[in-house]
Amino acid sequence: MNKRVLITGAVLGVLSVILGAFGAHGLKTLVPAEAINTFETGVRYQMYHAFLLLFVGIVPNVSVKAKNTLLYLVVAGVILFSGSIYALATNTLTTFDFKTIGFVTPIGGLFLISSWIFLIINFVKNNY
Repeated sequence: MNKRVLITGAVLGVLSVILGAFGAHGLKTLVPAEAINTFETGVRYQMYHAFLLLFVGIVPNVSVKAKNTLLYLVVAGVILFSGSIYALATNTLTTFDFKTIGFVTPIGGLFLISSWIFLIINFVKNNY
């Protein structure tokens, strides 16, 4: 389980760097500055949660079950939150109107918040 959590964290991290570079350089002439700022928000939150998974993967006192739950919460949150932000920020580049699925952004945010709350509860319940 640690390996899967660590690999997922590393993959989210490398994708954050790639998407961040794309947002800073590739989108510069294609979308307004406000859209680039929005895109960077998605990148930032993705990277924060990559670090969270890397942390969880190396902490020995978090159970395998808890790590598994955190992995699913973070992945679902990043896909819904950051993914929808990427889509909304680049909305003008496609024929599909991503504003119709913008409601998933706060749902993704709730998954990300839930992952942190779940981790806090896990730490409080366990004696170290």
